[in-house]
Amino acid sequence: MNFNRAKTGVFVLEGLNAVSTTYYFYYLYFFTERTFHFDKFHNLLLAAALGFLYTIASALCGRFAQKRGYFLSLKIGFATMAGSLAVGAVVTSLPGHLLVMTVCNIGMCFTWPTLEALVSENEPPLRLQRMVGIYNLVWAGGGAFAYFTGGAMLENLGLRSIFITPGMIILVQLAFLLRLEHAGRMPAGQPQATEAPNKIAPAHPEDRLRSPVSPQTFLKMAWLANPFAYLAINTLIAVMPSLAKHLELTPQLAGFCGSLWMFVRFVAFWLLWRRPGWHYRFRWLAGAYAALIVSFGLILLAPNVGVLVAAQCVFGFATGLIYYSSLYYAMDVGETKGEHGGLHEAALGAGSCAGPGIGAAALHFFPNNPDGSTWAVSALLLAGLAGLFALRFWRRSDSPLLQNGQTHHAGGN
Repeated sequence: MNFNRAKTGVFVLEGLNAVSTTYYFYYLYFFTERTFHFDKFHNLLLAAALGFLYTIASALCGRFAQKRGYFLSLKIGFATMAGSLAVGAVVTSLPGHLLVMTVCNIGMCFTWPTLEALVSENEPPLRLQRMVGIYNLVWAGGGAFAYFTGGAMLENLGLRSIFITPGMIILVQLAFLLRLEHAGRMPAGQPQATEAPNKIAPAHPEDRLRSPVSPQTFLKMAWLANPFAYLAINTLIAVMPSLAKHLELTPQLAGFCGSLWMFVRFVAFWLLWRRPGWHYRFRWLAGAYAALIVSFGLILLAPNVGVLVAAQCVFGFATGLIYYSSLYYAMDVGETKGEHGGLHEAALGAGSCAGPGIGAAALHFFPNNPDGSTWAVSALLLAGLAGLFALRFWRRSDSPLLQNGQTHHAGGN
């Protein structure tokens, strides 16, 4: 199987997956607020539970895809999500919907690690940066479009549209996947059963050499920073209904205003893709993380829409660089793409669990402080920044230059 012939089809599946999963999982909290009268605390608790499940399931599903085949993993994922959303469109009880969320979440875990692996598999060194860049642009653009239009969909088509619309899109994904299989453009078996693992070198070898820190340490730093970025993202998504109510925004206006950071993230992906000189430079990663902390607090404490919009511009670029770092270093350093894709997604799930969980705990123990969840999550983000610096300045002997007995300079710092 020549994976390169399947790349265009993979990107189509990825874009549709971004739209369908964003419609459901980002607007789920508006549904629970209106249908089951969830407040900020209950939505944060729900987000934490879904994040915890995603952490475990994505790591396992990444291994499954690596061992049993990418195509099989995608079929299971799309079929599981479509079936669960069909059930969600007809059930009315809270336990029923919690089961739908659980099954759909597990189904999604079969898709993202696999799509990431397919994009990166068998790519020569000079093309890896380009393929990861296109991958980021596709899912970010699809997610931004869905979040921007989801509020209008909810108001004009009703609450059940968050099940019906993404469910129909996923059926299209499944049909397109089967067509790719029939045309011989997707792997039907075990992708690495007959060939040795493809060790990926960096797109620009000099990027590694200009840093006093090893690529493995950059991977650790990115895998630390990215869960914290998703900690902030999923906290923001979970409290968006409450924030919209505070700013007197309808779901449609909340979708229009609240999606701005996603469009900025899309632009950030494009800029980082076109100018790859940020690779293996600590100041870029640390600067983005610091900007993440400040912008997160400003968004949740915004006194008006103007502050909300301005803070989202910073938040979007910061989350874009942090995510790009995590995925790029995972694909650049790692050899087993399916497993590393699963670990990358598991790290996102860990952050998605921790942020809302800390926010919910703060509201539980300090119910008289409505902004307690914001300050609690911000404090956790600061702890992550400290961890980032600890990884950077601990064991400087990790540098590939020092290992060769050469003198390094701090220019790439």
